[in-house]
This record gives sequence, C-alpha cells and structure tokens, in this order.
Amino acid sequence: MDASGYPGTVIPILIGIVVLIFGRKLFWLFVGCLGFAVGFHYAPYAWQVQSNVILLILATLTGIIGAVLALFFQKLAIGLAGFAGGGYIALNLMNLLGARLEQIIWLPYLIGGIIGALLLFFIFDWALIFVSSLTGATMIIQAVNLSPGTQLIVYFALVIAGILIQTALYRKASPEQG
Repeated sequence: MDASGYPGTVIPILIGIVVLIFGRKLFWLFVGCLGFAVGFHYAPYAWQVQSNVILLILATLTGIIGAVLALFFQKLAIGLAGFAGGGYIALNLMNLLGARLEQIIWLPYLIGGIIGALLLFFIFDWALIFVSSLTGATMIIQAVNLSPGTQLIVYFALVIAGILIQTALYRKASPEQG
C-alpha cells in the first residue's frame, strides 16, 4: 500500500523521526509507533483493506495496543516489539536488496522477528537503540520516493544517525554506564 497522496506520507516520516531519535528513551512510544507502522504496512495484505481511512484506523489501533502493552506488560511488550521490529526490518532489508519472496514472505519476518525478540530481551538498552534506529529509518524510507541506490544510502545514513543520537542521549542520561 502506498502512502503517497494524502497526509499518510507525512505521518510515517514524523513517526519515523521520533522513533529514530527517542526509541530507547520512550520505549512505550516506540512500541506504539512500531504497532502503527506494522498495522499500516501489513493490514492491506492481512485483511485486504482497501480504504485509507480503515487502514489508518487499524494502524492506530495496533499502535495503541502496542503502547498499552509497553506500559503495563513491559516484558511481553519487549518480546513483541523485538519480534515485530525484527520482522519489519528483515522484510524491508530484503526489499531494499531486491529480493522478491512472494510465497514465503513470512520466513524472513519470522527469522528477523526471533532475532529481534532475543536481542531486545537479553541486551535491552543497546538492542533497543539499534532496533529503533533501524525501525525509524525504515519508516522514513518507506514514506519517501527515492531511487533504489539513493534509498539504500539514505537508509544506512539514517540508521547511523539514529544510533549516534540515541547513544549520546543514553550516555548523557546515565553517565555511570558510559
């Protein structure tokens, strides 16, 4: 589903920027934004959604569910966010690299999801910085129209910027861990 042509183009970019910069600091917001992004990009395939209004409603609901889970059930939310983020990132990387997996699209999502969940569960802060930087960059890249080569360069530049910004914020917030 293409978000271009209505405010849905700006929303993923703004959400992507917030996740890219504040993903670790505001975990509940990261999970909510991730729920929105996953709902926005995959609802058309899972439920054959044709209406942009229904798509935005479903994406918003998945985002709210994610944020509530993150606030009240942090361990469960960590696992779900890691799984959703890892799968979302894996599918986007496959797409950026030109792989077309029409029949087995679930496989890279499953593998990326398991890796993401394990990373977030065992090395939470650093994995959250990494996963939220990848997720924020993915949201931004999917919302803009760039050539494939430029898209890959901008994607990795955004990931690096997100990691550097969040690391600086993390170290500033907890200098004893520096």
